[in-house]
Amino acid sequence: MTSSAQSRSPGSRPLRRRPQLSDDVAVHVRNLIMSVGVRPGDFIRLDETAAELGVSVTPVREALLTLRGEGLVELVPHRGYVVAPLSRGDIDDLFWLQGQIAEELARRAAAVITPDTVAELADLNERLAEAVRSGDGARIEDLEFAFHRTLNRATGARKLSWFLLNATRYTPVHFYSSDPDWGAAAVASHKRLVDALRRGDGDSAGRETRRHFTDGAGRLVRHLDEIGVWS
Repeated sequence: MTSSAQSRSPGSRPLRRRPQLSDDVAVHVRNLIMSVGVRPGDFIRLDETAAELGVSVTPVREALLTLRGEGLVELVPHRGYVVAPLSRGDIDDLFWLQGQIAEELARRAAAVITPDTVAELADLNERLAEAVRSGDGARIEDLEFAFHRTLNRATGARKLSWFLLNATRYTPVHFYSSDPDWGAAAVASHKRLVDALRRGDGDSAGRETRRHFTDGAGRLVRHLDEIGVWS
């Protein structure tokens, strides 16, 4: 990436997984784009990105091909890959889709979830609270993912869960994990959700899940407003 782009990505950290390296690179660049660590119109350089992440150029090239297919980057002939335009509507649509699916999964989970799974969710949320207090961004991301994966698996709705997983690929996790206020709000939201699941209250579980995604969208849009990305 350009030096100016690198200076705007303070949350960058070495990749932690290796099996599907191009997927990991795509996750990293996708996060940068969605949190505007790189802005629309910025070029993403193969060699600079590879050096930043400590990988070869090949997985970076494969990742950018994937992101081109998703419409996040565009190929400029003889110049390379450039970040595609991003609109407020794009953000609203992504979080709307995530919220719709997640709300339905939470409602279904309330009808079938077992006491053991409720206890597991409560434990994950306690561990998340500890990670938020200590400011451990990587652990926050892992535990937030584990919480929602455990909840979604409880429904047995494998296809719907898969669609949600793909929709949440566009969530800039580093943006959220570095925000202590978001972390505290997420822990409180999870606690209310677990309480609703314990009661078997699908309506409350669905509403709480929807609020969680609406809050996330609002935080990201405010951030993008502040840095003037729409212009």
